[in-house]
Amino acid sequence: MAWGSSSSSSSSSSNYDVFLSFRGEDTRHAFTGHLYKALHDKGIHTFIDDEKLQRGEQITRALMEAIQDSRVAITVLSQNYASSSFCLDELATILHCHQRKRLLVIPVFYKVDPSDVRHQKGSYAEALEKLETRFQHDPEKLQKWKMALKQVADLSGYHFKEGDGYEFKFIEKIVERVSREINPRTLHVADYPVGLESRVLDVRRLLDAGSDDGVHMIGIHGMGGLGKSTLARAVYNELIIAEKFDGFCFLANVREKSDKKDGLEHLQRILLSEILGEKNISLTSTQQGISIIQSRLKGKKVLLILDDVNTHGQLQAIGRRDWFGPGSKIIITTRDEQLLAYHEVNETYEMKELNQKDALQLLTWNAFKKEKADPTYVEVLHRVVAYASGLPLALEVIGSHLVGKSIEAWESAIKQYKRIPKKEILDVLTVSFDALEEEEQKVFLDIACCLKGWTLTEVEHILPGLYDDCMKHNIGVLVEKSLIKVSWGDGVVNMHDLIQDMGRRIDQQRSSKEPGKRRRLWLTKDIIQVLDDNSGTSEIQMISLDLSLSEKETTIDWNGNAFRKIKNLKILFIRNGTCHMQVISKLHYVIWVPWLKEEVQEAKGSEI
Repeated sequence: MAWGSSSSSSSSSSNYDVFLSFRGEDTRHAFTGHLYKALHDKGIHTFIDDEKLQRGEQITRALMEAIQDSRVAITVLSQNYASSSFCLDELATILHCHQRKRLLVIPVFYKVDPSDVRHQKGSYAEALEKLETRFQHDPEKLQKWKMALKQVADLSGYHFKEGDGYEFKFIEKIVERVSREINPRTLHVADYPVGLESRVLDVRRLLDAGSDDGVHMIGIHGMGGLGKSTLARAVYNELIIAEKFDGFCFLANVREKSDKKDGLEHLQRILLSEILGEKNISLTSTQQGISIIQSRLKGKKVLLILDDVNTHGQLQAIGRRDWFGPGSKIIITTRDEQLLAYHEVNETYEMKELNQKDALQLLTWNAFKKEKADPTYVEVLHRVVAYASGLPLALEVIGSHLVGKSIEAWESAIKQYKRIPKKEILDVLTVSFDALEEEEQKVFLDIACCLKGWTLTEVEHILPGLYDDCMKHNIGVLVEKSLIKVSWGDGVVNMHDLIQDMGRRIDQQRSSKEPGKRRRLWLTKDIIQVLDDNSGTSEIQMISLDLSLSEKETTIDWNGNAFRKIKNLKILFIRNGTCHMQVISKLHYVIWVPWLKEEVQEAKGSEI
C-alpha cells in the first residue's frame, strides 16, 4: 500500500511511467525527440528505444517487457507509421495491454487525420496494401494490425495539424495530461503507519459497497488526535492508484482554511483547479463558486476528500452529493458526527484508539526509529502507552520528544506530562472544546472535572440544578463532537483521559487563582485549603472531593462554618472518605461515596 509520499515512478510497481511508440524515420529527431525531452524535464521516467531496435522485423522480448512495465503508452501516429510492421506489432502489443487494463494509451495524431487511421485511408491505406503483399501468408497478422489501428483511433488523444500553431505548446498539453495520469499527487501519509492497513481496508469496504450508478459518500469521525486525516490520506492514495477518476482533490484543513478571509471561495477555487486542471480560476463569491462547481463538475466522476470539516456551511459550499457524476466518491473527516447526519452521510466509520500492541509499536518507532526498543525500556514504554490511552497524536509527540533520552529522562517526563500535558497535544484536543456553545462548554467542564464515570441517568438528574432543562441536548452535542462517550451496556459517561486533562486544564486557566473564587473545586489540596481557611465564596457551585487514592481511610472534620460563605453550592461529591460535618447551605444534591459504596441522597441543611 502507498503509505508514504510518492514520486511519479514510485507510486506504482511499473519500471517506466511512459512508453513512446513512434516511427523513427518520421519523428525521432523532431516531434518525438522534443516530446521525450519535455517528459524527461518534468521528471517523468520515459522509455524511448534506440535507432537499432526498429531495424528488425519483430519486437524483442526486452521491448515487450518495457511496454508491459509502463503505466502510459503514447503512440505518435505519423504519416508513415503504418508502413512499419515493427510499429504495427508494437501497437498491437500496446492495445493488448490496454485491454487488460494495465496500460493507459494516449494516441497522438501527428499531421495525420484520425479518420485515416481509423478507416485505413490515405497513407495508411497505401502502407497496408504493401504489407498485404509481404504478409499474404499471414492474414491473421494483417487483421490484427487493422484492428489495432481502429482501436487506437477510437481512444481519446491529441491531433496536431500542419500549420496548427507552435509544437511546443501542443507538447505542453500532452505532458500536462501525462503528468496528471502517472503522478496523481499521492500524499505523504505517515512516517510510521502502524495499525493503518486494517482501517484502510474497512473504509474501502464501505466505499465499495456503494453502487457505481450514484455518488457514494462516507464519513470518518472521532475525537481529535486519533488519525482521521492520516486514514483519509491513505485511502486517497489507494483510490487514485486503483481506480479511474476524471479528477481528484484532497481539501486538507477545511476548518482552518474556511475561517480565513474568503476562505470558502479559496477552497472552491482549489476544488475546481484540482479537478479541471485549470489555473487562475476567479470567483467573486461563495454563491458563484457553488454555481460553477455545479455546472462544471456535474458529469465528472471525482474523488473528493473534505478533511476536518466542522460546519454545515463548509459542506454546503464545497461538498454536496448532487454536484458530481456517477461513480464519484466523497470522504468527509470530522469530529462532529451530527454534521454527517445533517448532510445525509449514511455510511460512517468511527475512529477508535489504538490497541495496546499497536500503541506500543507506534511509540517505539517514534522514540527509537526501529521496531524494537532496548529491553530495559519496556516498563517505561508501557507506562507511556497507558498514559496516552491509545491516542496516536500523544504517542507520536511524546516519542519524538524522548528520542535518545535515558530511562531517567523518560521517568521524569512521564511525571511532567501527568502534571502538565504537552501543549502540542492539548492544542489539537482544545479545537473541539472551542466549537461548543457557552453552556455546552460548562457542561463539558463539569463532566471533565467532577462527573466522569457517572451514569448518564445520574448526570442528567444532577446537572439540571445548575442549568435550564436542556441537559439531554447538551449531552448529545458532547457525544456528537466526540468529547464524551456513553457506553451502551451500563450507560456510563466517559471520556479519553487526555480529553479530561484538557478540560481540567481549561478549567484551571479560566478560573481565579484563588480556589475560593472558583466555580468548581476538584483538586483535593484546593478543597482542603478552602474549607480549612474558611475562604469559600458564593462563586463555588460544585465540590468534588475524591479520596480514592488514599491508602487508608481519611477522616475530614469540618464544622458547618466552613460552608457558611459558600452560599451557592449546589453539588457536593465526596468519594472514599468518612466525613463529619454539618452542611448549612442549600445543596441540590449530596453525593457521598464511602469506600466505593455509592449513595445519592437529597440534602437541604441536613447533617451527614
